[in-house]
Amino acid sequence: MAHELDQLKEKLIEEARKISSHSDLLKFKERFLSRKKGEVSLLLKKLPSISPDKRAEFGRKVNELKQIGEKLLKEAEERLNELKSRMELERLIPDLTLPGIRKTIGAIHPISRTSYEIEEIFLRMGYDIEEGPEVETEYYNFEALNIPEYHPAREEQDTFFVRKGLLLRTHTSPVQIRAMRKRKKPPIRIIVPGRVYRRDEPDPTHTPMFYQIEGLVVDRGISFSHLKGTLELFSKALFGEDTRVRFRPSYFPFTEPSAEVDISCPICGGKDSHCRVCGGTGWIEILGSGMVHPRVLEAGGIDPEEYSGFAFGLGVDRISMLRSQLPDTRYHYENRIEFLEQLK
Repeated sequence: MAHELDQLKEKLIEEARKISSHSDLLKFKERFLSRKKGEVSLLLKKLPSISPDKRAEFGRKVNELKQIGEKLLKEAEERLNELKSRMELERLIPDLTLPGIRKTIGAIHPISRTSYEIEEIFLRMGYDIEEGPEVETEYYNFEALNIPEYHPAREEQDTFFVRKGLLLRTHTSPVQIRAMRKRKKPPIRIIVPGRVYRRDEPDPTHTPMFYQIEGLVVDRGISFSHLKGTLELFSKALFGEDTRVRFRPSYFPFTEPSAEVDISCPICGGKDSHCRVCGGTGWIEILGSGMVHPRVLEAGGIDPEEYSGFAFGLGVDRISMLRSQLPDTRYHYENRIEFLEQLK
């Protein structure tokens, strides 16, 4: 019987060393220490068959064996808990020997980037930035800008109406009137960046929503030469000192006289008859401009006999297309990954 106890003790020690999980713990406890089926507990059932003179010694050794099993079980449990804590700690500490994970970063959208650059040029020239509502009244969008109800320009700017008398602005020009009325007295020198909306069928050069930047200067003695000098300075600052600028007579209801402004093609410099950007002409239109019409000054609460001014408006999308050499302005809005990847 003593030999049987020694064998069971060795088995307890050996099996305790093999414990590597909480599942092993439960199996160990069930196999050796369970009251009904445990090998140690089953030894106590043999007490009646042991001679009375050896019964007390046998019971004592079985209890010692039980204490050894419980101690081994507790030590194994502590070992597992310590291992678990260490593994959890290691998960929190980064392995500095592992290769880094490259993070995907974005870039400033080309329209935003172009707008920021244009704004910065005019801010350096002493202009302020004004903003106005995108949902506008017909009065500010048309009438105050010398575009009466039956004027053909209203058809050219096919409009999104919210309800009668209220619309999505078709240009940033309404802010001219709001700024003049707010400031009340010149000098006024502002630019107005913002979104505008027209019922244009989407194609490579048109979208129903696009971005404009309006400019307005009002003061005593403002002439067309001031407009010409300002836009030449702006064009060279944005496209380079070698850029040539030309003015072509045009017509806008809110300016008189009016002019379209072209720049020499920044891609071919006017030297490639097959240039897909300028079509071989060597020139690209970038904005419209002119002297503020007296009726517009009056609508803004400014006396046209005392003050004069010039205004201009440019499409940010168009300039962004030009500088990025995009074949289609819709790339700006389609979240095309192959396009956006090139901006980084």
